Parts: sequence; C-alpha cells; structure tokens
Amino acid sequence: MGTNKKQFPLKSYTLTGNSEISPGVHLITFNRPWNFLPGQVVKIALNTTYPPRIYSLCSGNHEQEATILFNIKEDGLLTPKLAGMIPGEKILVSEPYGSFLGIAGPAWWISAGTGIAPFYSMFRSGLGENKKLIHGVSYLNQFYFEDELEWALGENYVRCCSRESSCNTFPGRVSDYISGLENLPNVKYFLCGKAIMVVEMRDLLISKGIPFENILAEIYF
Repeated sequence: MGTNKKQFPLKSYTLTGNSEISPGVHLITFNRPWNFLPGQVVKIALNTTYPPRIYSLCSGNHEQEATILFNIKEDGLLTPKLAGMIPGEKILVSEPYGSFLGIAGPAWWISAGTGIAPFYSMFRSGLGENKKLIHGVSYLNQFYFEDELEWALGENYVRCCSRESSCNTFPGRVSDYISGLENLPNVKYFLCGKAIMVVEMRDLLISKGIPFENILAEIYF
C-alpha cells in the first residue's frame, strides 16, 4: 500500500480467522473496536522488530470483524508468517486512516490483484450503487469475491484476465479494456493496484479526456 509519514500506534488484536481464498492469497479477520470509512488503511505488524506494512481494510464498515486481504510475498518479513497464523494468535494493528475514501455518487472502481480490497470494503459498506468495478488479474482463480460481486453488480462488474480465458471475462489487461472504450463517462475514477498499473491507467484516462482531478489513486507495493 501507499506510505504515510504520520505515526499511528499499534495495538494488539486477536485473530478470529485466516482463510486461503486463492493460492497464496489470504483473508484474515479480527474484531475491531474502532469505526472506519470504507477505503481507509491500517498498519499491521507481528512484533516491534520490523516496521509494519500498510493494508486496505476489506470489510464493510458496519461489520463487527475487520478483514484484510493479502498475498504472500515469499521473500517478505510479514506475509509468510501472517499466512501461517491461526485464530487466537495476536497481531499488531493501527487505527484506520487515509483519504482514499468511497463516495455515494457514480464512480468507476479500477483495480488489479489484491487492489480490489478497498473497493470490496466500499461495496460491503453500501456504496455499490452507480458504480462500475473493473478487476484485472493474471489467472481466473484470482477474481476474489466474484460470485457476490457478479450477483450484485451484474454488467457493472468487469473481469479482465491476461493469461487465461473464459466466456465471461475480457481477454487482456485492464488497460486493454479501457483502451477499447470510445467514450468514458464524466465520473470519478478510483485506481488501486501496483504503481506501474496506477500510473499507466492514470495516463490512459487523461488521454481519453478525464480531468486529472477526477482520478483518485491508492498504490500497492
């Protein structure tokens, strides 16, 4: 996730769940004592030895449990250990913060990989009306939450898959899908994914006439 220079103290929380929802991709849960706005992030660590990492909250802001979606980085200091934890074990989490916030009005949510997390939080928080969600992945088993999203969003849920194909996915990357559209609506565009994807998509949207101020971005590392 994007970095933030502000200090947010970490407190201990007990894991209530840890499930592998796709190969190498986990969803962890813990009970939350604080309120948050959909789109905000938290810092997570296992101890005070190594600096925390930043993750978007993935749950709705009316749900008792907070959820975090992450993929295992094999050479990482956090995610391999986090993936192996079981309910009852402790993690360190900050209070939520951040300005990448969902809106009630019409918008396009454009994401890649686990960058769908803040948009799923927005969706679960009741902000799915008048939204178009475009999710880009490499393989078909990486469309997290797809059954729920397809049922709720219908044609406004677009799956782009670059390395596998199926009858209900666009064959290519998100940028390929956007490039093929002639006219884009004058709405807000939310981007979440790795830096290279976000920069490429921002430039593409601007080249298609979308004002810079209509583009909001959150970068994953």
